[in-house]
This record gives sequence, C-alpha cells and structure tokens, in this order.
Amino acid sequence: MSFFEIVRNGPIVHVKLDRGKKYNALHVEMLREFADVVKEIKNNDAQIVVLSGKGDGFCAGGDISMMKDVNDPSVYNQVMDDIEAIVTGFYTMPKMVIAALHGPVVGLGLSIALSADYLMADANAKLSMNFIGIGLAPDGGGHFFLEQRLGTHRAKQFAWQGEQLRAKEAFDFQLIDLVCDENIHQEAEKLAHKWSERPIQSMIATKKIYNEYKVDQLVQYLAKERKSQWKLRETFDHQEGVQAFIEKRTPHFKGE
Repeated sequence: MSFFEIVRNGPIVHVKLDRGKKYNALHVEMLREFADVVKEIKNNDAQIVVLSGKGDGFCAGGDISMMKDVNDPSVYNQVMDDIEAIVTGFYTMPKMVIAALHGPVVGLGLSIALSADYLMADANAKLSMNFIGIGLAPDGGGHFFLEQRLGTHRAKQFAWQGEQLRAKEAFDFQLIDLVCDENIHQEAEKLAHKWSERPIQSMIATKKIYNEYKVDQLVQYLAKERKSQWKLRETFDHQEGVQAFIEKRTPHFKGE
C-alpha cells in the first residue's frame, strides 16, 4: 500500500496513515486507498482497530491540492463516495475502533477520527473543524459526529468558530475521551490489549445497538454535506479562503 501501514497483532489491527511528511493530508488517491483499507479490515476477524497517523500529526485534513482535482463532478463524487465509505465503515464496523491522535487533527481528519468509538489524544494534539477557514462547512459526517458528542448548539458554535483546541480543552469540551501524557501510540496499544482481555463481544454488541439505530441519520447528514459542499465550492469566499491559505495570508471574506 502507498499511503497506509497495516499491522496485525493478534485480535488487534493497527491502521496507520502513512503520509507523514505532509501531516497525512488526504488527497484523491489516498482517500481511494483509505476506503479500500476500511473495507478490508471490516471483513477480517480482528476485534479491535487502532487508527493513528505516522509522522508529526494524525491528519491535517484534505490536501489543498485536492481542491482543484474535485472541480470535475465525477472526481468530486468519487471523493465523497470514498469519504462516506470510510466514516460509515468505521461507525458500523463490528469491531471496537480506537483513534489515537497526535499533532494536527483538522477538518476531514477530525471527522474521520470522530467516527471511531473511542478517541484518545496526546496532550499536545491540536483539534479543529476549521472548514470555515476556507469557506466550507464540515463534511465526512462532521455535523453528525459533533452533534453526537457536543449537542446541536455547541456543535454549531464549534463549526462556526473554527477554533483550535488542545487535547485538554477538547476533553473538557467532551470532544475526546482521554488525554495521554505518555507516548500516544504505546498508550493506544495498552488500551487495545486491555480491551482484548475483556468480553469484547459484549462491547461490540452495545456499539451495534446504538450505532445501527443512528446510521440512517448519519447517511442523511452525509448526503446533505455532499450537496452543501458542492454549492459552497462555487462561492467567492471559498476561492478566497483557498487562495489565502496558499499565499499564507489572512483571507478577506465578503459573505458571497
């Protein structure tokens, strides 16, 4: 595989984003491979999945280069298909999924992390749903997952502000489940092993009961996000946000 490292350790499978030099930013080819990875591990006999990123961060979100690629409607729809396959795959997976977060966890990267059952983060991790910085709204089920964890009002505020939270702030905000002062990868491995010694099928049964009841709602959110994102891509503010990001300057939005 080009962009992922898969490591099996008994009942535990580690899925590591492997584009560390780019903070594991996601582009068209990486998302295609990611969807295939999720399908593959969903069908194997592992019971616990640990999702993490190599290099200096978990995932910096969508690669800015992808903005031009998805001008083609067919490419856009393939990208959204892959994103939806990833997050619904983790959400409905008959396994326990742990997301081990460090460094930047931004935008689509955060949406994907939130599709896991348990989020643990290095104390220095920085979490943000900053789609608004480039004139877009959250996708990857971001609206659904934020609402699940924060409630509707706080979810809206978090999306609108595009604020960056340190791990402790994210924990206090109830966005993540655990803050780790030690090595996040080692701590995730310890937790996975601890869970493997518990009646894991009981945990998975509880996940299924809750998540199968909500999956139709997640799919509806994803469909709304797909339509909304395509429209927002045509706005002046999105074009300005992308250009400002490339030029490393403050964007001048017009509300258009």
